[in-house]
Amino acid sequence: MIEQRTDSRGIATLTLSRPEKHNALDAETMDALTQAAHALGADDTVRAGVLRGAGPSFCAGGDLGWMRAQMGADADTRTTEARRLADMLWALNRLPKPLIGAIHGNAFGGGVGMAAVCDVAIGVHGIRMGLTETRLGLIPATIGPYVLARMGEGHARRVFMSSRLFDPAEACDLGLLARIVPIDALDDAIEAEVTPYLACAPGAVAAAKALALDLSGSVTREQVDHSIAALGAQWETAEAREGVAAFFEKRSAAWVRQKSA
Repeated sequence: MIEQRTDSRGIATLTLSRPEKHNALDAETMDALTQAAHALGADDTVRAGVLRGAGPSFCAGGDLGWMRAQMGADADTRTTEARRLADMLWALNRLPKPLIGAIHGNAFGGGVGMAAVCDVAIGVHGIRMGLTETRLGLIPATIGPYVLARMGEGHARRVFMSSRLFDPAEACDLGLLARIVPIDALDDAIEAEVTPYLACAPGAVAAAKALALDLSGSVTREQVDHSIAALGAQWETAEAREGVAAFFEKRSAAWVRQKSA
């Protein structure tokens, strides 16, 4: 689930609050974030938003129970669940307020997608990030449009297919993070990002963000639909069945090879 608070200045903080699950995304959390984004967008008293997580992780990606349910689901159900995540990312990306990400802990899969839809994401030393879907025989599809928009194709291809983890320095080089700070300096760094907006005209900020998205050729509904279809097709493959089953059975998938001596 999420926690939401807005201070007297109009800075709204959305906190992923499933620390015992490393803030993994289940249906309830995704729906809550979508609804919160729409509510903040319509609230004239809100000047900026901050997205952060509770506990040791920012977001571990898809919730294991949610993922297990996809194994036995039909194609229509999988499409519905993929669109649930897509709608959340769309709402956060199109939020007509600046959105600052406080990436205090590890972020994998959907967690990387959430960092990508922030206008500015600040990470801390020592975290790990990664698009880990291909290890499961799946693909980073629903988050893909936002990851490509943030990193650019050339940078994204460094990490999009390999499932390898990367550190915050590489995340900065990829364009995913704006900068890295010590954990005890994160709150001050977030404050430094939101404070300038308090002197700006809110309507002008919203219009400028919309213009930036439109002029950049940002994510379209057609791209979102394509990513959902691509994920649905991948779920139907033998690799997806093997990869997800191996994950839950705590064994290596059939394609895993050891390093050469």
